[in-house]
Amino acid sequence: MSSADPPAPSASLTRLDADAVLRWAMVGRDALADAREEIDELNVYPVPDGDTGTNLHLTVAAAVEALEQALEEGSGPPTLGDTLAALTQGSLLGARGNSGVILSQLLRGFAEGVGGTGAVEAVDGEGLVRALTLAAEAAYAAVAEPVEGTMLTVARAAAVAAADGTPGPLADVVRRAAAGARDALARTPDQLEVLRQAGVVDAGGRGVCVLLDALVSVVTGAAPEPTQVRVEARPAQPPRGDADGSGVRGPSYEVMYLLDAPADAVPALRQRLAGLGDSLVVVGGEPTWNVHVHVDDVGAAVEAGVEAGRPHRIRITHFADAARAAAGALRDDSRGVVSVVAGDGLAALFEATGATVVRGGPGGRASTGELLGGLRRARSRDLIVLPNDGDSLAVAEAAAAAARDEGLRVAVIPTRASVQAIAALAVHDPARRFEDDVVAMTAAAGHCRHGGVTIAAREAVTMAGVCRAGDVLGIVDGDFAVIGNDLEQVARTVVDRMLGSGGELVTLVTGAAEGGAGPGLADAVVAHLRRTRPEVDTVAYEGGQPRYQLLIGVE
Repeated sequence: MSSADPPAPSASLTRLDADAVLRWAMVGRDALADAREEIDELNVYPVPDGDTGTNLHLTVAAAVEALEQALEEGSGPPTLGDTLAALTQGSLLGARGNSGVILSQLLRGFAEGVGGTGAVEAVDGEGLVRALTLAAEAAYAAVAEPVEGTMLTVARAAAVAAADGTPGPLADVVRRAAAGARDALARTPDQLEVLRQAGVVDAGGRGVCVLLDALVSVVTGAAPEPTQVRVEARPAQPPRGDADGSGVRGPSYEVMYLLDAPADAVPALRQRLAGLGDSLVVVGGEPTWNVHVHVDDVGAAVEAGVEAGRPHRIRITHFADAARAAAGALRDDSRGVVSVVAGDGLAALFEATGATVVRGGPGGRASTGELLGGLRRARSRDLIVLPNDGDSLAVAEAAAAAARDEGLRVAVIPTRASVQAIAALAVHDPARRFEDDVVAMTAAAGHCRHGGVTIAAREAVTMAGVCRAGDVLGIVDGDFAVIGNDLEQVARTVVDRMLGSGGELVTLVTGAAEGGAGPGLADAVVAHLRRTRPEVDTVAYEGGQPRYQLLIGVE
């Protein structure tokens, strides 16, 4: 079933079943997409980073995607419990930001209220009251220091309103819940001074209202009632604790990660993280948890996860950068890539992808100043650096630090060869969140093994033995692994060794024409692979780099 084609709604439902929940999830996802910009603009608490609407939409989108995958893989019609379980797991793994993590816990509590993953077919009005109540309780329990005037307050008010009086028909319950949420949302500026000063209601609470309105439309077929999101603003007090002028108060970083850990390790983790910062939320269940916290000491927050279990999908956001980006203070809205290159062909190849190139490489490595100049030339707010040389990593980090002092957001991906940069650029997507793009590019580069062929300039002792001037050297992952006297033979040997541990794509980059390099060398390797490894794809580029007659990448 296509995510763009939800099941047809019915006029009015008396029970909430699996099909209705699927329809609710899809309608809610689409409604959050429509309200995303409005909610982002409301986002002033806990930090004014302008992404609550985006985070909620992406969290629900991830939940729907997980549910659709479960439906495709299932052998029969799912129960209501199974449907909610898939949504819950999808939201847990796809949660973005503080609001997304809390939303995932609301869904978990809702699922438990319905009856977990048992053979529950549907719930009536009374069952929905129980589900909404447990959802609010679960969300409050997940937050270390709950704050009123937030999405927690709105979710609890919805549950209280739903339970007011005799439960009655399902349609009456969902209408009461949505109305209670709207009333609570309108009161959030009275509970949080920062909202009153900004003249807005709580962004996360608005997202809860959107989802409950979506449930009303699914159950009753009625359009949602209008929701007031602006209030009379009060003059803002001088900001405190924002020495960088961003207006962000409290800890400087948001740290999120998934954690594989036993349940008995979580209490100690909560205690450790609570001592490091605020806005702490740990949700999920054994074996996978979603951890969110605002801290100044990023390393200590991640280390706490390592002590508890295995953290992964780590996301770190600097609030000052996010706030400036939301306010348009940083230059441009684009994302730039700056790459160090060592040949005309590579320069043309990388420039064709939109990257800004800085000349470097063996014998003429780029300086910190040259790399900083490249970062400035890119004229982008967000920047990714590909040093493409182990000896240039420290220089790239120094240039990145200098650029950050100028207000830019810079990430250095530790590429040690141009073939790794090619792999990273193949997955580069400026439409993704900056952190997600960096993670994807880093993973692609890390999965690309790198090798090459060069000619020894002098006698030396290598991992493969003693070489003499003029010998052909084969390199595998930075080490001299082959010594020979024929370029083609050594190149074939290097490729075979690299493919010995697996691989589906071989990338070849030929060097400058002197020393026997050129298209003929790559052609010989391609012909060899067609004979011996016909299942492997190959692609060849003319790099023009000095010293290395051939660069080899295996993915």
